[in-house]
Amino acid sequence: MKKYGSYSLIKSLLFERIGGSKEELKAAKIIQEELKKDGIESHLEEFEIDSFEIMEAKLEVLEPKYKEYTVTGIGRSGSTPDEGIEAELVYIENGHDVNLENVEGKIVLVNAFYPLKLYKKLVEKKVAGIIALNGSVYDDPKKTDLHILAYRDKMVEAGRIPGVTLRIKDAHELVKSKASKARLTLKQEEMKKTSHNVVAEIKGTEYPERIVAFSAHYDSVRFSEGAYDNATGSATILEIARHFKKNPPKRTLKFVWCGSEEMGLLGSKAYVEKHQEELAKYELNINLDMTAVVLGYDIARCTTEMGLVNYINYLGKEVGFAIDASQGVYSSDSTPFADKGVPALSFARIAPRGGAEIHSRKDDDKFLDKDNYYETCKFIIGFSERMANSVIMPVERSIPENMRLELDYYLGIKERPEGPRRGF
Repeated sequence: MKKYGSYSLIKSLLFERIGGSKEELKAAKIIQEELKKDGIESHLEEFEIDSFEIMEAKLEVLEPKYKEYTVTGIGRSGSTPDEGIEAELVYIENGHDVNLENVEGKIVLVNAFYPLKLYKKLVEKKVAGIIALNGSVYDDPKKTDLHILAYRDKMVEAGRIPGVTLRIKDAHELVKSKASKARLTLKQEEMKKTSHNVVAEIKGTEYPERIVAFSAHYDSVRFSEGAYDNATGSATILEIARHFKKNPPKRTLKFVWCGSEEMGLLGSKAYVEKHQEELAKYELNINLDMTAVVLGYDIARCTTEMGLVNYINYLGKEVGFAIDASQGVYSSDSTPFADKGVPALSFARIAPRGGAEIHSRKDDDKFLDKDNYYETCKFIIGFSERMANSVIMPVERSIPENMRLELDYYLGIKERPEGPRRGF
């Protein structure tokens, strides 16, 4: 395929761009400039997000021996009194009911950033504070960052428990030393900020009232350039937009670069809410979340009926592109579309364990490859042409019952039945 240079967008976005920040807005304007070069008009759609600023976060072990540990505050978890919370410290492991006996008024240490079901239990048990873990016991603190986590809306709705995040390496020491009493201090301010979606449209030549939407998020997490996750996806839908600008589609195509995905899919949620009245015209959402990695394998995760899964697998065999399509809910911007009844799928190239890392300072462009990137673009464009130009959309416009249930589990609307305990 002819290469129009969309890969260069990845290089242009190599800076931290947290949802609602001036850097995220800078990234949005860079995307708009790239679209303008090809004569594609775009606009920004604002939406409001909940944000926070941590003023102080402190964890002190008081017994059996005093030691202060480096922590970060958990955003939107509230604040402690100025003097902090002084209480018994308990390690509750995976949150088994046995571990949750007599935890009222105590500071609890959990193995991971807790799922909603466990968090609700901790609220009910009236724990005084939470210590979440981050990283690996093998991390070098000089070469890794201690993430700043934040409660999602469902957690805030359940009730706020002041919390901090601790390195797993330090937690290992804390538990091994039998720390029994601690003081947790957290001060933070909460505020509203403005994030943006970048939206462009290419009008259909024959079926302008039928719409296919492409999406990808362009924000990153703290401490990360977000090259793989998700400057690559942002560049991929730019490549797709450029292709269809030169090869006008029969259907109308919407292109949405979503802000604040890393904060809970906020950009795509805002988009489907704002455009709810026209969603009946949307026949398919194609989301791009991470491509271009050298070591990896291509997937398509389809929140649709099985026909599309088979279609993509067959197409891969037909054109000689190795791809694994399956039914499921993908944790990115395809999910809010599917939740509103629009069949949706996400394409991604998944790195093997150790092949590339996301959500950290290690997510740069060193492990990406331009030629590999364009091969993935080529397949997705070929698939998209079939969808955009089909006489009748081959994807059934419905969300199957099993996928509706998975969406409800993912979005916290329903609780997944407990199976064999395998941790989190």
